[in-house]
Parts: sequence; C-alpha cells; structure tokens
Amino acid sequence: MLEKISSEMQQVISAMQGNMLFSFKIIGILWIIHIINRITHYNLNHLGLHTRSLKGLPGIVFAPFLHADFSHLFFNTIPLFVLSDLVLLDGKTVFYGVSLAIIILCGLLTWIFGKRGIHVGASGVIMGYFGYLLAKAYFQITATTIILAAVCLYYFGGLAFSIFPGAKKNVSWEGHLFGLLSGVFAAYYLPKYLLLWHQYF
Repeated sequence: MLEKISSEMQQVISAMQGNMLFSFKIIGILWIIHIINRITHYNLNHLGLHTRSLKGLPGIVFAPFLHADFSHLFFNTIPLFVLSDLVLLDGKTVFYGVSLAIIILCGLLTWIFGKRGIHVGASGVIMGYFGYLLAKAYFQITATTIILAAVCLYYFGGLAFSIFPGAKKNVSWEGHLFGLLSGVFAAYYLPKYLLLWHQYF
C-alpha cells in the first residue's frame, strides 16, 4: 500500500514538473496584461465585471485577467501557479473545461448577485481550482486525490475565510464564494460531460 502511494506521488511530482512551463505561461500572460494595464493607467479595468449591467457582461470573461494593482496580482500569482499546476494533473482537456466552467459560472453568479461596482482579479478562478481539488477528493476517492486535497488545505486552507462577507475590505467575497462553488460544480459534472463527449465524438 505504501509503495503504491509512494509510486503515485512520484508520478504526481513528475507530472507537476512537466506542467510547470504551462503554468508559468499562464502567469506570464497575466503579468503582461497587467503591465499594459498599468501603462494605460488601468483603463483596461473598465472591461471588468460590472454587476447587473449589460456593459458588464463581457467582464465575466475578462475580469479574471485584470487586477487592481501589482499587489493584487502578486498575491494571486503563487496560489494560481500552484493550483493550476495541480489541476493540470488531469490533463489539459480537463484543465480547459474546469477553467471555462469556473470563469463562466463564477462570473455569471457574481454579475447577478455581487455587490455593485467593478469586480476584477483571478481570485474567483483560484477559489474555483481550490474547490475543484477538494471536491474531487470526495467525488473520486483515490490516494492521489486525497493527498492533493490535503496539500491544498495545508498550504491554502486560509483561502476558505475569504468567502465570508467583510473578510477584507475591497475584496469580492462573492466572487470567492461563487468561484469555490463553481469548482465543486466542475468536479461533479465535468467528468460526466467528458464521458458523454468521448462516447459520441
């Protein structure tokens, strides 16, 4: 049993190392966008998610790529890098599916129920990956999923406190909450849709 777990962990570590370049590219894109945003005096943030406004609908897609300032992006960089690398262990097809589901569902729910204003930042996606990895350990119980969930809780368990109102000033706790729920949704439904997709296409 221990040998099997050890072997699985070696495979996980090897796969994570292989996915690091892809995760670095994701982070690199966000930093390039932010530098351009800063040069333009954050005018790109007008593309963020404006709650309950028709002009804010495109922000459902754009908001995760925009940040309020360098500090905002910096504190999102490490958890996004690590958690995206962990989700990539399921393959890029699943990663794209999980990411798209989280971005659309989290963005739509935040647009409907979020507090008035402009919401920007990758925090909702981060919480989505966090929720996905935790929920996957429940829906698909294996030694690997349980260990990955334990790693998430150990290093990023504090993220759970950001889903409550008033956790921090000027923080979209709604985006965090809906991101977490979107990740759980993806963990439950995505395998079923992928199975149907492989059956018929």
